This record gives sequence, C-alpha cells and structure tokens, in this order.
Amino acid sequence: MKRTTLVLGASTNPARYSYMAIQKLRHYGHTVIAIGPREGTVADVAITLQWPVEGVDTVTLYIGPSRQPEYYDRVIALRPRRVIFNPGTENDGFAMLLREAGIVTEEACTLVMLGAETY
Repeated sequence: MKRTTLVLGASTNPARYSYMAIQKLRHYGHTVIAIGPREGTVADVAITLQWPVEGVDTVTLYIGPSRQPEYYDRVIALRPRRVIFNPGTENDGFAMLLREAGIVTEEACTLVMLGAETY
C-alpha cells in the first residue's frame, strides 16, 4: 500500500540524500510532501515551507538533531504512523518523545528500505 510520506529537510540539490529520496519515493509511486528551507521542485514534487495538517503516514528526516527541536511539536501533532531517522539524523530524545506519543521510530535509510522493498 502506498501512503503519504513527508520528507523533512528536502533539497533541490541532486547530491543530497533528501533529493534522491524524493525521486525514489515517487518512482515507487508514493505520495510525497516535501518541506525544506527553500522552495523548489524535485521530480513532480514541490518543496514548500508550509506545514501539512493531516494525512501523513511516514515522516523521513533529513535534518540534523540540532535543527530538529523546532519540529518536535509539529511532527507529533501530525500523528504519523512512523518517523524514520536517516543516517546522521539520529536523536534519542526526539525518538523517545515520538514513542511516548505512540509513533513508531526507525533508525534506517529510506533509500535502502525502498531498494530492499521494506519501506
């Protein structure tokens, strides 16, 4: 089943993993919402500064732990099924808050998960 994924930390730079994740998510037919520091487009997905209000199954993080606190309440309020901490984004404190809110956390790589069909 294809569900909506929020890519937090989206970039229009092809060398960034968030860019690759958006492309691969779309390749596999997932609906993607992309939030980044600047507006732009990757594949057919607009990167926005606006926060979605509902309908997100998975949040995949591409921002470091030092920048995550400003998003804690917003991510928890979305009530996603899971949050993926990609390599370099691991944050035990945030993961604990998410689990306390009933949200599954995974320390994994979205790109690898998609390639291995475990997403």
